Amino acid sequence: MMKRLLFLLLALPMTSVWGQDVQYSQFYANPLYLNPAFVGSTGLTRLGVNFRSQWPSLDQSFIAYTAYADHFVEKYNSGIGMSVSGARESYTQSQVHEIGLLYSYRLRLGERRFLHAGFQGSFVARDALFDQVVLGTQLDIDRGVILGSPGDGFEGDSRLRDVDLHTGLLYYDDKFWFGISAFHLLGPEISYLEMDGNKLPIKYSLQGGVKLDMAPGDINDYFNNTDQERSLSFAFNYKKQGQFSQLDIGTEFYFEPLVLGIWYRGLPTKYSLPNNESIISLIGVRLDNRMEFGYSFDFSISKLGQKYSGGAHEISIRYVFSSKDPSKKYYPELPTFRY
Repeated sequence: MMKRLLFLLLALPMTSVWGQDVQYSQFYANPLYLNPAFVGSTGLTRLGVNFRSQWPSLDQSFIAYTAYADHFVEKYNSGIGMSVSGARESYTQSQVHEIGLLYSYRLRLGERRFLHAGFQGSFVARDALFDQVVLGTQLDIDRGVILGSPGDGFEGDSRLRDVDLHTGLLYYDDKFWFGISAFHLLGPEISYLEMDGNKLPIKYSLQGGVKLDMAPGDINDYFNNTDQERSLSFAFNYKKQGQFSQLDIGTEFYFEPLVLGIWYRGLPTKYSLPNNESIISLIGVRLDNRMEFGYSFDFSISKLGQKYSGGAHEISIRYVFSSKDPSKKYYPELPTFRY
Protein backbone atom coordinates (compact mmCIF):
# COMPACT_ATOMS: atom_id res chain seq x y z
CA MET A 1 0.00 0.00 0.00
CA MET A 2 2.82 2.37 0.86
CA LYS A 3 4.40 1.72 -2.55
CA ARG A 4 1.11 2.67 -4.17
CA LEU A 5 0.94 5.86 -2.13
CA LEU A 6 4.53 6.64 -3.07
CA PHE A 7 3.60 6.31 -6.72
CA LEU A 8 0.53 8.46 -6.26
CA LEU A 9 2.61 11.19 -4.65
CA LEU A 10 4.90 11.03 -7.66
CA ALA A 11 2.00 10.90 -10.08
CA LEU A 12 0.34 14.01 -8.69
CA PRO A 13 2.96 16.38 -10.06
CA MET A 14 3.07 14.25 -13.19
CA THR A 15 -0.64 14.96 -13.83
CA SER A 16 0.52 18.51 -14.43
CA VAL A 17 3.90 17.39 -15.81
CA TRP A 18 2.93 18.72 -19.17
CA GLY A 19 3.31 22.12 -17.51
CA GLN A 20 7.04 21.40 -17.65
CA ASP A 21 9.00 20.19 -20.66
CA VAL A 22 10.43 16.68 -20.83
CA GLN A 23 14.18 16.66 -20.24
CA TYR A 24 16.54 14.49 -22.27
CA SER A 25 19.93 13.33 -21.05
CA GLN A 26 21.36 13.18 -24.59
CA PHE A 27 20.25 16.68 -25.45
CA TYR A 28 23.00 17.32 -28.04
CA ALA A 29 21.80 14.17 -29.83
CA ASN A 30 18.39 15.85 -29.82
CA PRO A 31 19.55 19.21 -31.20
CA LEU A 32 16.30 20.73 -32.49
CA TYR A 33 14.64 20.04 -29.13
CA LEU A 34 17.55 21.79 -27.40
CA ASN A 35 17.69 24.92 -29.57
CA PRO A 36 15.96 25.75 -32.89
CA ALA A 37 19.20 27.40 -34.02
CA PHE A 38 20.70 23.92 -34.50
CA VAL A 39 18.51 23.27 -37.55
CA GLY A 40 20.78 22.84 -40.56
CA SER A 41 23.87 23.00 -38.35
CA THR A 42 25.59 20.03 -40.01
CA GLY A 43 25.63 21.83 -43.37
CA LEU A 44 24.12 18.62 -44.77
CA THR A 45 20.95 16.55 -44.37
CA ARG A 46 20.27 14.82 -41.06
CA LEU A 47 17.67 12.42 -39.63
CA GLY A 48 17.34 11.51 -35.97
CA VAL A 49 15.20 9.68 -33.40
CA ASN A 50 15.32 9.80 -29.58
CA PHE A 51 13.49 7.64 -27.04
CA ARG A 52 13.43 7.95 -23.23
CA SER A 53 11.92 5.63 -20.60
CA GLN A 54 11.90 7.16 -17.13
CA TRP A 55 11.46 5.43 -13.72
CA PRO A 56 11.00 1.89 -15.14
CA SER A 57 10.88 0.32 -11.64
CA LEU A 58 7.52 1.93 -10.92
CA ASP A 59 4.26 0.23 -11.82
CA GLN A 60 3.47 2.85 -14.45
CA SER A 61 5.45 4.21 -17.39
CA PHE A 62 6.77 7.65 -18.29
CA ILE A 63 8.04 7.67 -21.86
CA ALA A 64 9.01 10.37 -24.35
CA TYR A 65 10.23 10.46 -27.93
CA THR A 66 11.33 12.85 -30.66
CA ALA A 67 11.95 12.44 -34.38
CA TYR A 68 13.42 15.11 -36.61
CA ALA A 69 14.87 15.87 -40.02
CA ASP A 70 16.77 18.94 -41.17
CA HIS A 71 18.63 20.17 -44.24
CA PHE A 72 20.99 23.04 -45.00
CA VAL A 73 20.25 25.11 -48.10
CA GLU A 74 23.67 26.49 -49.01
CA LYS A 75 22.37 28.96 -51.60
CA TYR A 76 20.42 30.85 -48.93
CA ASN A 77 22.66 30.14 -45.91
CA SER A 78 19.57 28.66 -44.30
CA GLY A 79 18.51 25.53 -42.49
CA ILE A 80 15.03 24.03 -42.69
CA GLY A 81 13.62 21.20 -40.65
CA MET A 82 10.72 19.38 -39.12
CA SER A 83 10.34 17.80 -35.70
CA VAL A 84 7.77 15.59 -33.99
CA SER A 85 7.84 15.00 -30.25
CA GLY A 86 5.62 13.37 -27.68
CA ALA A 87 5.37 12.11 -24.11
CA ARG A 88 3.00 9.81 -22.26
CA GLU A 89 2.30 9.03 -18.61
CA SER A 90 0.35 5.80 -18.33
CA TYR A 91 -1.29 6.24 -14.92
CA THR A 92 -3.51 9.15 -15.94
CA GLN A 93 -3.16 8.37 -19.65
CA SER A 94 -1.91 11.92 -20.10
CA GLN A 95 -0.04 12.65 -23.28
CA VAL A 96 1.26 15.56 -25.30
CA HIS A 97 2.28 15.66 -28.95
CA GLU A 98 3.94 18.49 -30.86
CA ILE A 99 4.77 18.87 -34.54
CA GLY A 100 6.90 21.80 -35.63
CA LEU A 101 8.51 23.44 -38.65
CA LEU A 102 11.91 25.07 -38.18
CA TYR A 103 14.05 27.64 -39.96
CA SER A 104 17.50 29.06 -39.22
CA TYR A 105 19.87 31.51 -40.85
CA ARG A 106 23.67 31.14 -40.67
CA LEU A 107 25.69 34.36 -40.46
CA ARG A 108 29.46 34.28 -40.98
CA LEU A 109 31.25 36.44 -38.40
CA GLY A 110 34.79 35.59 -39.45
CA GLU A 111 36.87 32.96 -41.17
CA ARG A 112 35.87 30.26 -38.67
CA ARG A 113 33.15 31.94 -36.58
CA PHE A 114 29.41 31.66 -37.16
CA LEU A 115 26.11 32.73 -35.64
CA HIS A 116 22.83 30.87 -36.19
CA ALA A 117 19.38 32.33 -35.52
CA GLY A 118 16.56 29.78 -35.44
CA PHE A 119 12.77 29.71 -35.10
CA GLN A 120 10.14 27.01 -34.69
CA GLY A 121 6.39 27.19 -35.12
CA SER A 122 4.43 24.28 -33.66
CA PHE A 123 1.01 22.74 -33.28
CA VAL A 124 0.49 21.13 -29.85
CA ALA A 125 -2.08 18.55 -28.74
CA ARG A 126 -2.61 17.66 -25.06
CA ASP A 127 -4.91 14.86 -23.97
CA ALA A 128 -5.77 13.34 -20.60
CA LEU A 129 -8.15 10.75 -19.17
CA PHE A 130 -8.85 11.64 -15.55
CA ASP A 131 -10.91 8.64 -14.42
CA GLN A 132 -7.83 7.20 -12.64
CA VAL A 133 -6.50 10.40 -11.08
CA VAL A 134 -6.23 10.61 -7.29
CA LEU A 135 -6.15 14.16 -5.93
CA GLY A 136 -3.87 15.20 -3.09
CA THR A 137 -6.89 15.85 -0.89
CA GLN A 138 -7.84 12.17 -1.25
CA LEU A 139 -4.61 10.85 0.30
CA ASP A 140 -4.61 10.01 4.01
CA ILE A 141 -0.90 9.48 4.61
CA ASP A 142 -1.32 8.74 8.34
CA ARG A 143 -3.63 5.78 7.73
CA GLY A 144 -2.19 4.85 4.33
CA VAL A 145 -5.52 4.93 2.55
CA ILE A 146 -7.18 6.71 -0.37
CA LEU A 147 -10.39 8.58 0.38
CA GLY A 148 -13.10 8.21 -2.22
CA SER A 149 -12.57 6.81 -5.69
CA PRO A 150 -10.06 7.72 -8.41
CA GLY A 151 -11.52 10.23 -10.81
CA ASP A 152 -13.73 12.02 -8.28
CA GLY A 153 -14.00 15.63 -9.38
CA PHE A 154 -13.18 14.91 -13.03
CA GLU A 155 -15.47 13.76 -15.81
CA GLY A 156 -14.70 12.37 -19.24
CA ASP A 157 -11.85 13.16 -21.58
CA SER A 158 -10.03 16.48 -21.82
CA ARG A 159 -8.34 17.74 -24.97
CA LEU A 160 -6.35 20.91 -25.57
CA ARG A 161 -5.15 22.18 -28.95
CA ASP A 162 -2.87 25.19 -29.40
CA VAL A 163 -0.01 26.74 -31.38
CA ASP A 164 3.40 27.68 -30.03
CA LEU A 165 6.63 29.46 -30.96
CA HIS A 166 10.26 28.77 -30.02
CA THR A 167 13.46 30.65 -30.90
CA GLY A 168 17.20 30.50 -30.28
CA LEU A 169 20.70 31.73 -31.09
CA LEU A 170 23.88 29.68 -31.47
CA TYR A 171 27.48 30.92 -31.75
CA TYR A 172 30.44 28.64 -32.48
CA ASP A 173 34.00 28.58 -33.74
CA ASP A 174 36.63 25.82 -33.85
CA LYS A 175 36.69 25.23 -30.09
CA PHE A 176 33.86 27.03 -28.32
CA TRP A 177 30.10 27.17 -28.62
CA PHE A 178 27.37 29.02 -26.79
CA GLY A 179 23.63 29.00 -27.30
CA ILE A 180 20.52 30.53 -25.81
CA SER A 181 16.96 29.43 -26.50
CA ALA A 182 13.44 30.30 -25.39
CA PHE A 183 10.46 27.98 -25.78
CA HIS A 184 6.68 28.53 -25.51
CA LEU A 185 6.69 32.22 -26.36
CA LEU A 186 2.94 32.06 -27.07
CA GLY A 187 2.15 30.51 -23.69
CA PRO A 188 -0.18 27.68 -24.76
CA GLU A 189 -2.95 26.63 -22.39
CA ILE A 190 -2.14 23.65 -20.15
CA SER A 191 -5.04 23.61 -17.67
CA TYR A 192 -7.87 21.14 -18.18
CA LEU A 193 -9.97 23.11 -15.69
CA GLU A 194 -11.52 26.12 -17.40
CA MET A 195 -11.44 28.29 -14.28
CA ASP A 196 -7.66 27.90 -13.91
CA GLY A 197 -6.54 29.40 -17.21
CA ASN A 198 -2.93 28.26 -16.68
CA LYS A 199 -0.41 29.03 -19.42
CA LEU A 200 2.72 27.00 -20.08
CA PRO A 201 5.63 29.10 -18.72
CA ILE A 202 8.47 30.06 -21.02
CA LYS A 203 11.46 27.72 -20.79
CA TYR A 204 14.84 29.43 -21.04
CA SER A 205 17.98 27.46 -21.77
CA LEU A 206 21.68 28.36 -21.85
CA GLN A 207 24.09 25.85 -23.28
CA GLY A 208 27.77 25.98 -24.13
CA GLY A 209 31.14 24.35 -23.86
CA VAL A 210 34.64 23.83 -25.20
CA LYS A 211 36.22 21.11 -27.30
CA LEU A 212 39.90 20.23 -26.80
CA ASP A 213 41.52 18.39 -29.70
CA MET A 214 43.99 15.67 -28.75
CA ALA A 215 46.74 14.02 -30.75
CA PRO A 216 45.11 11.82 -33.41
CA GLY A 217 45.69 8.11 -33.59
CA ASP A 218 45.66 5.70 -36.50
CA ILE A 219 42.96 3.35 -37.73
CA ASN A 220 44.36 0.40 -39.67
CA ASP A 221 41.89 -1.15 -42.09
CA TYR A 222 44.49 -3.60 -43.51
CA PHE A 223 44.95 -1.47 -46.64
CA ASN A 224 45.85 1.97 -45.29
CA ASN A 225 46.00 4.05 -42.14
CA THR A 226 43.64 6.93 -41.49
CA ASP A 227 43.67 9.54 -38.75
CA GLN A 228 41.57 8.70 -35.74
CA GLU A 229 39.98 11.75 -34.14
CA ARG A 230 40.47 12.11 -30.40
CA SER A 231 38.95 14.95 -28.42
CA LEU A 232 37.80 15.87 -24.93
CA SER A 233 34.84 18.22 -24.46
CA PHE A 234 33.28 19.95 -21.46
CA ALA A 235 29.78 21.42 -21.57
CA PHE A 236 26.81 22.70 -19.58
CA ASN A 237 23.10 23.14 -20.10
CA TYR A 238 21.10 25.38 -17.75
CA LYS A 239 17.30 25.34 -17.90
CA LYS A 240 14.70 27.45 -16.16
CA GLN A 241 10.93 27.10 -16.55
CA GLY A 242 8.59 28.80 -14.14
CA GLN A 243 9.81 28.20 -10.61
CA PHE A 244 11.99 25.24 -11.61
CA SER A 245 15.64 25.41 -12.66
CA GLN A 246 18.27 22.80 -13.39
CA LEU A 247 21.90 22.53 -14.45
CA ASP A 248 23.57 19.74 -16.41
CA ILE A 249 27.37 19.66 -16.52
CA GLY A 250 29.50 16.95 -18.02
CA THR A 251 32.31 15.76 -20.22
CA GLU A 252 32.62 13.56 -23.30
CA PHE A 253 35.66 11.75 -24.64
CA TYR A 254 35.61 10.97 -28.37
CA PHE A 255 37.93 8.16 -29.37
CA GLU A 256 36.82 7.57 -32.95
CA PRO A 257 34.46 5.80 -33.46
CA LEU A 258 33.60 5.53 -29.72
CA VAL A 259 32.15 8.21 -27.41
CA LEU A 260 32.18 7.94 -23.61
CA GLY A 261 30.50 10.54 -21.43
CA ILE A 262 29.39 11.35 -17.91
CA TRP A 263 26.98 14.04 -16.68
CA TYR A 264 25.71 15.44 -13.42
CA ARG A 265 22.16 16.81 -13.30
CA GLY A 266 20.93 19.01 -10.49
CA LEU A 267 21.39 22.39 -8.88
CA PRO A 268 22.78 21.94 -5.37
CA THR A 269 22.71 24.99 -3.10
CA LYS A 270 23.05 25.53 0.64
CA TYR A 271 20.42 28.26 0.62
CA SER A 272 17.46 26.07 -0.32
CA LEU A 273 16.54 22.44 -0.78
CA PRO A 274 19.14 20.62 -2.89
CA ASN A 275 18.13 19.56 -6.36
CA ASN A 276 20.48 16.63 -6.88
CA GLU A 277 18.81 14.44 -9.47
CA SER A 278 21.04 12.13 -11.50
CA ILE A 279 24.47 10.95 -12.52
CA ILE A 280 24.33 10.04 -16.21
CA SER A 281 26.64 7.67 -18.03
CA LEU A 282 26.76 7.48 -21.81
CA ILE A 283 28.25 5.37 -24.56
CA GLY A 284 27.96 6.07 -28.28
CA VAL A 285 29.40 4.81 -31.54
CA ARG A 286 29.65 6.19 -35.06
CA LEU A 287 29.64 3.62 -37.85
CA ASP A 288 31.46 3.93 -41.17
CA ASN A 289 28.14 4.48 -42.95
CA ARG A 290 27.61 7.70 -40.88
CA MET A 291 24.98 6.13 -38.66
CA GLU A 292 25.37 7.05 -34.97
CA PHE A 293 23.93 5.26 -31.92
CA GLY A 294 23.90 6.45 -28.32
CA TYR A 295 22.74 4.89 -25.06
CA SER A 296 22.64 6.61 -21.67
CA PHE A 297 21.47 5.63 -18.20
CA ASP A 298 20.39 8.02 -15.45
CA PHE A 299 21.40 6.83 -11.99
CA SER A 300 19.06 8.57 -9.57
CA ILE A 301 20.68 10.38 -6.62
CA SER A 302 17.54 12.25 -5.56
CA LYS A 303 15.44 11.41 -2.49
CA LEU A 304 13.35 9.19 -4.72
CA GLY A 305 16.38 6.91 -5.00
CA GLN A 306 17.58 4.38 -7.53
CA LYS A 307 15.83 1.49 -5.77
CA TYR A 308 12.32 2.87 -6.26
CA SER A 309 12.72 4.70 -9.57
CA GLY A 310 15.05 2.47 -11.57
CA GLY A 311 16.66 5.55 -13.12
CA ALA A 312 16.04 6.21 -16.81
CA HIS A 313 17.08 4.69 -20.11
CA GLU A 314 17.61 6.75 -23.25
CA ILE A 315 18.49 5.83 -26.83
CA SER A 316 19.41 8.06 -29.76
CA ILE A 317 19.87 7.20 -33.43
CA ARG A 318 20.81 9.59 -36.19
CA TYR A 319 22.16 9.62 -39.72
CA VAL A 320 23.88 12.41 -41.63
CA PHE A 321 23.93 12.14 -45.42
CA SER A 322 27.31 12.69 -47.03
CA SER A 323 27.82 15.53 -49.49
CA LYS A 324 28.03 14.60 -53.15
CA ASP A 325 30.39 17.54 -53.68
CA PRO A 326 33.07 17.56 -50.93
CA SER A 327 34.35 20.94 -52.15
CA LYS A 328 31.16 22.58 -50.85
CA LYS A 329 31.80 21.52 -47.27
CA TYR A 330 33.76 24.60 -46.26
CA TYR A 331 32.05 25.14 -42.93
CA PRO A 332 33.84 23.74 -39.87
CA GLU A 333 32.14 20.97 -37.96
CA LEU A 334 30.41 22.17 -34.82
CA PRO A 335 32.60 21.54 -31.76
CA THR A 336 29.57 20.61 -29.63
CA PHE A 337 28.98 17.31 -27.84
CA ARG A 338 27.81 14.45 -30.00
CA TYR A 339 25.25 13.21 -27.45
